[in-house]
Amino acid sequence: MATSGAGTHRHPLRTLLVFLACVAALFGLMALTNVWAPKLGLDLRGGTTITLTAANTSGSGAVDKDSLELARTIIQQRVDSIGVGESQVTTSGDNQIVVSVPNVAPDQLNEMVGQTAQLFFRPVLAMDQIAVPQPTPSATPSDGASASASTAPSASTSAAAGSGATVGQASPTATPTANRKAAPLPTKPPTPRPTTPAAQQPTADEALAYTATPQDEAEFAAFKCGDAFPDVTDQPLITCNRDGSLKFLLGPVLLKGSQLTSASAGTLQGQVTPMVFLQFNDQGAAIFEQASKVMLSKTEPQNSFAVVLDGKVISYPRFTEVISGGRAQISGNFTMATATDLANVLKYGALPLSFTLSEQNTVSPTLGGEQLQAGLIAGLIGLALVVGYAILYYRGLAIVVVASLALAGLITYALMVLLGQGVGFALNLPGIAGAIVAIGVTADSFIIFFERIRDEARDGRSLRSAIEAGWIGSRKTIVVADAVSILAAVVLFTLAIGAVKGFAFTLGLTTLIDVLIVFFFTKPLVTLLGRTTFFGEGRRGSGFEPEHLGVTRRVPLRRRTAAAATAGKGVR
Repeated sequence: MATSGAGTHRHPLRTLLVFLACVAALFGLMALTNVWAPKLGLDLRGGTTITLTAANTSGSGAVDKDSLELARTIIQQRVDSIGVGESQVTTSGDNQIVVSVPNVAPDQLNEMVGQTAQLFFRPVLAMDQIAVPQPTPSATPSDGASASASTAPSASTSAAAGSGATVGQASPTATPTANRKAAPLPTKPPTPRPTTPAAQQPTADEALAYTATPQDEAEFAAFKCGDAFPDVTDQPLITCNRDGSLKFLLGPVLLKGSQLTSASAGTLQGQVTPMVFLQFNDQGAAIFEQASKVMLSKTEPQNSFAVVLDGKVISYPRFTEVISGGRAQISGNFTMATATDLANVLKYGALPLSFTLSEQNTVSPTLGGEQLQAGLIAGLIGLALVVGYAILYYRGLAIVVVASLALAGLITYALMVLLGQGVGFALNLPGIAGAIVAIGVTADSFIIFFERIRDEARDGRSLRSAIEAGWIGSRKTIVVADAVSILAAVVLFTLAIGAVKGFAFTLGLTTLIDVLIVFFFTKPLVTLLGRTTFFGEGRRGSGFEPEHLGVTRRVPLRRRTAAAATAGKGVR
């Protein structure tokens, strides 16, 4: 008799067909997306990974988590500017940032992420708002700010805003268009534009006196955010703010970020509106005072200066009074968060921390391919050993092992392809190692199930009854064993960083697939085989021969005969 209860399959063929239909649906999704290969990780495609160790600019104290995250964001933006997809910038521990970029030379990557950033102050010659199609016409920029001579600032932290600002008392920001002509630089900007600065840099007087040429005005009118334009210190610059809502025509560099000694966010005593406080060195203070005097006599937007970071305008304060002593304050529509962001960017020149290169790894595509080949060979060897063991010990039941492993491989491959397209999962060498380890987990499930069936058969049950009883007795053990593997994978994925996460993810994924395979494929398939003459009667080679089980035919026959006699008496 067949044992009934939860977990038994009353319709094993139907269960098999539904499960196989779900597997076919996965490959249907692959055909729909027309993607048949998984996304490969950095170690398989080739590229560079560097590890940066952060330290406070003071050289002491623990690294602030917010500063580390701000630095990671800035580095991510720099890496994205390369135009290479699938780059990763992650934090590791309390003071490290790991940068992984495929198909990029180490020197190029080090130069990009290791620089302190180029921070410049340039006069604004013209500004124009980028038209954005909307049902209602958009307003002019709203966050006006102002800079003025200040008393001792109350320090704080805060960040950025690509907003207009004012030096002096805050006043409404208009959208200026006019250009005020001034005396040109000694050398008129040539065509094409130079890509390196001249040996003789313009003085502050020359930079403040620069006027836009017809070439500048024509290029400014045609410029679109995202277009390339050479960022040369002694030449004008056409660029946009960080969100691409405004474009600027800027004069030559007036001040360098190195001439700014400190920047902080805070509020004046008795006030609640956040401000950004600036302090220049002696040279910067003299230039800043001169700039405030000259720009105050100009109309908007030429009474403003742009703070340019990595070629993008992050703020554009306008002067409302003469600034002397090198101490100024930028006020406007700031929150403490935006003020802190701007202060950090101004103070640290993009990176709020100093970094040292602690580790660098380069993987060539050839080496990655060789490692992938070695990993696949190791996987095939593992599969061969499992299949060989199943054939030698379980004989005919090896067909179940082979079919289950083959189906698990197909499901794993399909999910890796789809997850690569959906969530960016990239297969790496640790991930392949996780899949190889999962072969052992899957084989363990087969062994637990088959051994319980054999135990029940030794106790005198018919094969059909032994299959159901063995399944009820083994499924809890299988679930618990797989749950332990999944729990370990989750913990490892949570705590690990970098490529090790690939191992944990693949191990967890393949273990879940093992549970599905055992419940919805292996068990129904064994049930169907048990209904055949070859397996049900324990024919030679089936794996259920009495001599292979270690019992004689008489024992189970006697028990079945006794059971039949008892049943016959009950009928009488």
